[in-house]
Amino acid sequence: MNRFSRAASAAISITVITIASVPAHGAVCNPRDRGAKGNGITKDTAAIQACIDAVSISGSGVLDSKRYGRVILASGTFLSGPIRLKRGVDLRIEKDAKLLASPNRKDFPHWRFAGKDTVQPFVSAVDAEYVSISGGGIIDGNGQVWWDYVRNVPDSGVLGTDHPRPIGVLFDHSRHIQMQGVTLQNSGFWQIVPYYSDDVLLRGIRILAPRSPNTDAIDPFSSSNVVIDHVFSSVGDDNIAIKSGAINSPGPDSPSRNITITDCTFERGHGLSIGSEIAGGVQNVHAERIHFRGTDQGIRIKSARDRGNDVSNISFKDIVMDDVKTAILITEYYPHPAPQAEVAPEPVRRLTPKFHDITLENVIARNSGSAGYIVGLPESPVLDMKLKNVHLEGHTGLSIAYAALTLDDVSVKADRGADIAIAPTAHVTRK
Repeated sequence: MNRFSRAASAAISITVITIASVPAHGAVCNPRDRGAKGNGITKDTAAIQACIDAVSISGSGVLDSKRYGRVILASGTFLSGPIRLKRGVDLRIEKDAKLLASPNRKDFPHWRFAGKDTVQPFVSAVDAEYVSISGGGIIDGNGQVWWDYVRNVPDSGVLGTDHPRPIGVLFDHSRHIQMQGVTLQNSGFWQIVPYYSDDVLLRGIRILAPRSPNTDAIDPFSSSNVVIDHVFSSVGDDNIAIKSGAINSPGPDSPSRNITITDCTFERGHGLSIGSEIAGGVQNVHAERIHFRGTDQGIRIKSARDRGNDVSNISFKDIVMDDVKTAILITEYYPHPAPQAEVAPEPVRRLTPKFHDITLENVIARNSGSAGYIVGLPESPVLDMKLKNVHLEGHTGLSIAYAALTLDDVSVKADRGADIAIAPTAHVTRK
């Protein structure tokens, strides 16, 4: 029984009237029956969207996956502009099929997202629920045209620029979302973004991009109850970046909470990040059995005085890092790992980062450029951090400042300099 079926069973007493109006089996639509060619040349946008509209389920009430309407893309390359998923729709892309974004930028109309002007995502679900993307096929954002568009453009990696780019897959204010089995690649901008969404399952997917600007794999933003499981990513930016608010946000901002990341492999990319834009805070993030191979960073929690908030109850367990540039980077000075000179304290404000209750257990880093940094602010040090059975190797060692740590069976081996450099501003307890 999947989790939607369990939810349906739990809620059946209050939804029986609504559920009775839902077909026992969802409708099925093949866009070829609506005129799609699947030849990679003719645009199939209208046919795909017509199928989505035809099989979506109106009303309310709990659905399980057997009641979803299904849009099936099989055997071919379906060239398309933006499409919008709706309630109770499973977009199934079979293993011999590809959904390919149009290379014509004019096919991506103006869009408002997160209070900023941008362009419509390639695939989106807005104010929707019970939405699924499944199958063994490919969603390809055809990103080269967008990467060329922003080449040498300052600040093109943030929303609201005059060179906007489409997100690959956006779940905006949506809930009960699942994405399984597919490959997502070459998005023009961030690849998968749950934004103010709840109950999101991303399982058994591959997320790919060459070296390219801002092609983050997964960016949960002010979202809760997110499961990221058995994901492989090799991209141009963060493999995962958990966010919850903009730089200098006036508020209010909702936190990202209850995020579980398990059994993933990350290759090219900037690692598993919390931050840097976390004006709403981040709580209850647990990552286990993650393998980093050649990423720029491994474990990273990053913020600064203009974009922080409470970050707590964070754990990383059973982590292996091979050939990463920086194994551990926990800093309240982003984009810098640490200040170049002594920093004076400032008043604690709403956007002051507050990192505490962080655990690293069973962590190995081999052949790192740097074992890392754990550096807080003088007015807001990193507190209640525990490292247990952590063994790091790097060309340079681990630097600790403005932090309170407990080290239990921790070793660092540096090729040059101190293995562990503990500043007078840090309090370290060894077990």
